[in-house]
This record gives sequence, C-alpha cells and structure tokens, in this order.
Amino acid sequence: MKRVIRATIGVAALGLALSGTAALALEHKGAPHLLSKVEAGLWEVSKPGSRMAPRRICLADVSMLAQFEHLGNQCTRMTVSEEGNNALMRYTCARGGFGSSEVQVVTPRSLRIVTQGIKEGLPFHDTLHARRIGAC
Repeated sequence: MKRVIRATIGVAALGLALSGTAALALEHKGAPHLLSKVEAGLWEVSKPGSRMAPRRICLADVSMLAQFEHLGNQCTRMTVSEEGNNALMRYTCARGGFGSSEVQVVTPRSLRIVTQGIKEGLPFHDTLHARRIGAC
C-alpha cells in the first residue's frame, strides 16, 4: 500500500514539475545544439548495474535516446535548457506517456542519460549509458 501511495505521489510531483518548469523555461522543438557534434549510427545502450543486456539501436537522430523508454512511439520532444555538455529535454507521446531526460555528452561517441517519466501508467527512473559503436 505504501509503495502505491509513494508511486502516486511521485507521479503527481513529476507531472507538476514537468508542467511548471516547462512553462518557465525557454523551450524549442528539436534536438539540443550540443547533439550536433554527436554522430548518428549504431548505438549500444546499457543500464549500469542492471542484468539487462545492452540494446543496439540504429539512429539517424541521436536525440531519440532522450525518449529511450518510449522508442518506437510518436513523441514530441523539446529542449528545455542547454548548458555546457548537458541538455534537459522533455517529451510527450501521442499514445500516452511522457518523460524528462538530462542528456550529458561525455564524448561525441558517448552519452549519459538520466531519464524519468510515465510509461504504460507506471513511473520509471533510469540512468543509461549510450555509446556509438559504428555505422548502420
């Protein structure tokens, strides 16, 4: 019961944070400028500390990694802020679900993504490591 209450409170807080911050920030659609230095191609995404096998994805648009939990869904992404090697992106999906991801460019072939949101009615919060391993 406590777990359900915490999840519900977390979902409500995330929704408020997403709507409140988005209204205050200068937003623009599309990929953050810092991702223009990052090459498209074959990327391997892993969750450190997880038993999940790394997932390989061929991407023409690297900003799709910001919506990793909703890959394959039609989502609208926007960049909320960008500073140095970090960008904050938010997205909402047509079939429901949304998220917020902080993308850090470690090198032009390596990204760290901290993402959270709602998928299929349930909250998620993950840290992902993505590395470009070649062309598609």
